Amino acid sequence: MRNTNKGSKRFVFRLTAPDAEEVCIGGDFNGWNPQKHHFKRKPGGFWEKAIMLQPGRHEYKFRVNGDWCIDPANNQLCDNIFGTRNNVIVV
Repeated sequence: MRNTNKGSKRFVFRLTAPDAEEVCIGGDFNGWNPQKHHFKRKPGGFWEKAIMLQPGRHEYKFRVNGDWCIDPANNQLCDNIFGTRNNVIVV
């Protein structure tokens, strides 16, 4: 993470998904609209997206090829209103 002048911090999300065609992220920081944050494919089957986040607790999920999934690299989870789980990060 990197500090900015406005209090936001740059957070880099990463996912290993070599067979994916599209990876996005939805969370409370973007109104759960995954189309606002598309990941960029990196060599070796990795996907990455840097997002400026305000300090505090944030819930999120990845959207891979149109399907929601949790971040396998983050074991911090919480229940959501749909009966599934979201990942949690604290910035």
